[in-house]
Amino acid sequence: MMPNKTVLTDDFGRKHNYLRISLIEKCNLRCTYCMPADGITLTPKNELMTADEVFAIAQTFVQNGVDKIRLTGGEPLLRKDFPEIISKLATFNIKLSLTTNGILIDRHLDVLKQFNVRDINLSLDTLIASKFNSITLRNQFEKVIDNLHLLLNNDFNVKVNVVLIKGFNDDEVIDFIKLTKFLPLSIRFIEFMPFAGNAWDKSKMVSQKQILETLSNHYNPSEIEKLEDEKNFTARTFKIKDYQGSFGIISSVTNPFCDSCNRIRLTANGKIKNCLFSNAETDLLTPFRNGETITDLISAAIDSKKKVRAGMTTIKELNNPSLNQDNRSMIAIGG
Repeated sequence: MMPNKTVLTDDFGRKHNYLRISLIEKCNLRCTYCMPADGITLTPKNELMTADEVFAIAQTFVQNGVDKIRLTGGEPLLRKDFPEIISKLATFNIKLSLTTNGILIDRHLDVLKQFNVRDINLSLDTLIASKFNSITLRNQFEKVIDNLHLLLNNDFNVKVNVVLIKGFNDDEVIDFIKLTKFLPLSIRFIEFMPFAGNAWDKSKMVSQKQILETLSNHYNPSEIEKLEDEKNFTARTFKIKDYQGSFGIISSVTNPFCDSCNRIRLTANGKIKNCLFSNAETDLLTPFRNGETITDLISAAIDSKKKVRAGMTTIKELNNPSLNQDNRSMIAIGG
């Protein structure tokens, strides 16, 4: 076995200190880019990680260098034992964060405060109620907007994730950026990515270049300020001069950030994915339940990580359905 300090370092020298744990495959929305139209076959409950198993498996990662954990879903707040999971993970000396669609935030606000979960990514793809209903198939727009303001009023650090799809919400880029004029939040525009069942094709994608062109058509170049990107960034960040908030562009397709990737994903049924685009998975839950050590399995999964997007180095490869659809749907991976 490799020494502990290198368990989470891959063959390209990338150190993986950021673990994203999906708590559940279910969601109370039906976003078309995330969930296939016919739904998905849910993993039986007894094959999902329990709260104790989430804690114990996460502990192995923390012992080997993970210092940031993000909880995702599905919709993680649908887990009835969410407060228990948070309370257990909060015993680690790490940074805890959450990705949510925002519908249930008000019910969990006190728990999030109690365990110092202050960094919240909230998924919101449109500022128009009728569009929200059409893409999510649910009438929850006002609830999400109310909970967004609830988070801000309680001094949470909020990032709004916006998946851009041509012909649907690409005409709202400026409207989203205008939110940052008076609100201290970060808008993150995400290129539409391919997953099983989401009918992805390149023509639906709004690229980083197109987003920046939209900006330049509305703002003077002197008003657009490039900010320093975070270490191991996913979003290239900007702000408009004198605006309170900021915005970023996550360009996984046209301008990937694989060279500095430090992320590992753990699915709700206890499988590790070393790349969002990869169909390769390593089962940790079964050997864990059998009393076996999982450290070597984690190390091997990290070692097998490709340099770029699970080996899909070109847009042509990414646009190949036999490659880009050979993966879980996004809801079963975790946001």
